[in-house]
Amino acid sequence: MHRPHARAPGALAASIALAGLACVTPNAFAVDTVAKGRVETVKVHGRSLDGNLSGEPADREVSIYLPPSYDRERSRRYPIVILLHGYSLTNKYWVGTDGQGFASIDVPGAMDRDVASNKSREMILVMPDGNSKYDGSMYSSSVTSGDWESFVATDLVGYVDSHYRTIANRTSRGLAGHSMGGYGAIRIGMKRPDVFSSLYILSACCLMNDPAAFARRPPPSPPANGDNASAPRPRGFANVVNAEAAAWSPNPANPPTYFDLPGAEGVDAALVAQKWAANSPLVMLDQYVGNLKRYSGIGMDVGLQDGLSTSNEQLAKRLQAYAIPTAFETYEGDHVNGIAERVEQHVLPYFSQHLSFGAKH
Repeated sequence: MHRPHARAPGALAASIALAGLACVTPNAFAVDTVAKGRVETVKVHGRSLDGNLSGEPADREVSIYLPPSYDRERSRRYPIVILLHGYSLTNKYWVGTDGQGFASIDVPGAMDRDVASNKSREMILVMPDGNSKYDGSMYSSSVTSGDWESFVATDLVGYVDSHYRTIANRTSRGLAGHSMGGYGAIRIGMKRPDVFSSLYILSACCLMNDPAAFARRPPPSPPANGDNASAPRPRGFANVVNAEAAAWSPNPANPPTYFDLPGAEGVDAALVAQKWAANSPLVMLDQYVGNLKRYSGIGMDVGLQDGLSTSNEQLAKRLQAYAIPTAFETYEGDHVNGIAERVEQHVLPYFSQHLSFGAKH
């Protein structure tokens, strides 16, 4: 049951939600005969990621879905939607097993079924790998982990426009994401309305970041073997803190990690707290109201049993208070078990309604 503008109960849990730490059952909406699109896997060089201090590779794998008519209608151009995955996952989460034993969301199948049932028009879907040595880039801008904002909005969009038959205009580009990807969608969306015209935010994490919350948990472990990306990586909470610190409290004078870890000896705790707050969409929003009003629509949803329901509702209310066109819904579900259904029944149809399918102009 979907309840628009329903109040999400419960206190906000941790600021980060590990989208990949639970298995997701792929959605299965049957259509008897479905024309299928195809998926290409490419490598996109991110100039924006060159020289990052963490040594994250600047060549990123990207899964690109091309709709059923793409190969036969050679003069036709298509809108694009970029989908950002959650923490600990990769681009493969959207198109098959992610290589780490987690179930995936069958986005290509969902798009095929939506097109066959007239729920959506045909679009190109772009799904980049936003993982890192700490299991997540946070889609932020940092000298340590790289400028992921510009990678998504400039490098990736430029590559897709130059290699595929897109409608290369902001009115024909959408940006969406789940959990860490939802955070990335609203963060990048705030800053780049010149590139995108509609957003969809699924169960966004990290809307209000306070490193002091970590004091109530076991202390985080430093990364294994310093900056050795091939070293064994701790899973779970400790690595989340490393990922967030690399993104939000970079410190080029602090090798070998080049970030300030909350609670570490000699770290200015007050300064780190201010840096993390400055990377919180609930804090950032007031500075970007003019940008956000340029969007034709912002879709948002979150499960009622998700620990992030309160912060997502708070963000929706803040957007609506500024008369920014925001459609917010809650549904019965936790952080992961409704995502396949939401993508097929809500996200893809939303962009089909909000993007321009006209000729390039």
